[in-house]
Amino acid sequence: MKVILPSAMTRLTTALLGLLIAVVVVYSLLFHTGASAHSNADTTPRMAPAAPKHPAAVALASPGRIEARSDLVNVGAAVDGVIRTIHVQEGQTVKRGDVLADLACGDLQSELRVATANRDSSKEARLRLQRGSRPEEREAAAQKAIAARAVLDQAAAQQARMSKLYEAQEVSRLTFEEAQRDRDVAAAQFRQAQRNEELVNAGPLPEELARADADLEAAEAGIKLAQDKLDKCVVRAPISGTVLRVLLREGESFGLVAPRPLFSMADVSGRRVRAEVDENDIASVRIGEKVLVSADAYSQRSFSGVVTQLASVMGRKSVDTGDPAQKADRDILEVTADLNQANALPIGLRVTVQFIR
Repeated sequence: MKVILPSAMTRLTTALLGLLIAVVVVYSLLFHTGASAHSNADTTPRMAPAAPKHPAAVALASPGRIEARSDLVNVGAAVDGVIRTIHVQEGQTVKRGDVLADLACGDLQSELRVATANRDSSKEARLRLQRGSRPEEREAAAQKAIAARAVLDQAAAQQARMSKLYEAQEVSRLTFEEAQRDRDVAAAQFRQAQRNEELVNAGPLPEELARADADLEAAEAGIKLAQDKLDKCVVRAPISGTVLRVLLREGESFGLVAPRPLFSMADVSGRRVRAEVDENDIASVRIGEKVLVSADAYSQRSFSGVVTQLASVMGRKSVDTGDPAQKADRDILEVTADLNQANALPIGLRVTVQFIR
């Protein structure tokens, strides 16, 4: 049976068939183009993907405080007194032994003058003892001896004459005895004059020299004691560093009973940090471990360093972080680390210390 379609339907069918053929052709062209591009891409060598960078692992973080390269040194005087002059200012760099201040010690200066006078007196006494009598004294002693000798000779001659006269019975026995007595007296006076001359010309006794030496040594010790006391009136820098604070002013008094430091100073040529590690984390910290230090005031920077010291004794927390969850009943271990290029950090700044594995 033969079906005859209307002419309008024939035209519609022909149009749909042509559109379908066009779609198939376009799809075929697109498929071949994509396959060719994929084939060319497969022949191009590919670059290996870069290995991801692994950031350093943070073992733990602890609160800490910035310190100077050396411990803070509080400087005082060794004697009581009133501060006369302050020679330095805050922030000034000094060397060890430089004068920082001096105290008014007029009484000690008087003691030094008295001790010096005693030393000079003892020295002169010893020198005179070594030198002996003066030439005038020696001359006088010699003259006395000569005079006594002359008197003795005269008395001896008179006694000899009286003896002959007495034997001849020309003088009485009383006259003879008086002449003999005068001779004995003259002889005694001559011996005394000789002894005196010997003493004047003799050198000092060993015990006298020993006593003079002891007196001189005691006087020298008195001078040294007075000088030492006076030197303590000058306050000198115990280390080389920077004066951080001047705590007393000129005219104020310093006492040893309740001492107050005059200055606080430290070596600020470098920085270190003292971290407080919780007692549960101390096994994770060791000497030589690297650290990173950060602070709220330097949010865009961090400062590196190396652990140099672990405390031998546990302690209590001293750095308050302000965190209400912070446990205050635990002990801590103080860990010190030297920092690199961290001089911009002020001393005493609270920081966070991260220990890097």
